[in-house]
Order: sequence, then C-alpha cells, then structure tokens
Amino acid sequence: MSTLSSESRIVGVDVGTKRVGIAVADPLRLFAQPRGTYTPEEALLVLQTLRDEDGIERIVVGWPLTEHGTAEEATEMVQSYVDRIHEAIGEVPVVREDERYTSEIAKDLLRRAGVKQPGRYDKERVDAAAAAVILQGYLNKQG
Repeated sequence: MSTLSSESRIVGVDVGTKRVGIAVADPLRLFAQPRGTYTPEEALLVLQTLRDEDGIERIVVGWPLTEHGTAEEATEMVQSYVDRIHEAIGEVPVVREDERYTSEIAKDLLRRAGVKQPGRYDKERVDAAAAAVILQGYLNKQG
C-alpha cells in the first residue's frame, strides 16, 4: 500500500443506487478527470486499485441534499456507501460536497464538449462527468 505523498490522489465519487461515477484529480490537483462509471462493487475495486497504485489522500463524495439544503433519504444511502468504502480501502478522509444540479451541469458540459445526442444523455457518461463536477468544485474551493 502506498504511503500518502504529494502523488496521492484526490478522488471524486458520485454514488447512485445502480452506478458509481469516479473522477480523479491530476497530480497538481488543478483538474478533475472522469475515470468511469461502475457498479457499486466494481467501484470499490477501482478505489482499491487507485489506493494501491497512487495512494488516496481524500475522497470527495457527492452529498445529496434537497433544494433547500437539507438531508434526504439518499444521504443515508450515500453514507452507507461511504462506510463500505472505508471497509474496502481503510480510513481515508471523506469530504462531503453538495451535489445539487451536478447532473445538469455535467450534461451541459458534455453538450459544450460536442458530445452528440443521445450520447450526451448516456447515464454512465453523465455519472462519470458528475463525479468530475463534484471533484472540480472541491478543487476550486481549495484555491
């Protein structure tokens, strides 16, 4: 297992009931790049691989809130998955990032990138892009 270093990654995770989008920050921690969309079980294996190859400094997880900013049923599901992440890869700091509107932002970014319909609305592509939006929001706040 890698030790934490300047090479350790910051990983974004967009948890859904059927799919988990994963994004990874570049080594300078300026940009988020979609890594892919996986079943919940596959995502845990991807996180283990990232931990083993580069180390994971922290995980930024999309935190589902209502339009008014309060927790909802989905927050319990996401917290349960965060617990599974800890079981799979150990205690890594987890930051909760508001995920309201990230899917809509991801679709807009895909449109602007020239992705044609219906690919722009492919749920797997949107989930990976949403993980990148969540992670990029965190990175932007870090300066």
